[in-house]
Amino acid sequence: MKKSSEVENLLNKDLSETNNLKNDEIKTTNVNILLNRVRLDKKKIFRKKLLIFSLIVLLLSFIVVFSLI
Repeated sequence: MKKSSEVENLLNKDLSETNNLKNDEIKTTNVNILLNRVRLDKKKIFRKKLLIFSLIVLLLSFIVVFSLI
């Protein structure tokens, strides 16, 4: 009959081996996450461009209106 400490050591050894196997696995990247990030970046850039364009149009309209007065 084995002592309880021996059984614990065996269990700990098994756990450490499985942890090592998990660490040795090839790490992958989820492509969907990357694609979503790119979409969000494109959306942000579009909004910035739209804001700048609208500000320029607004500024030009004010200039035209005040120049006519």
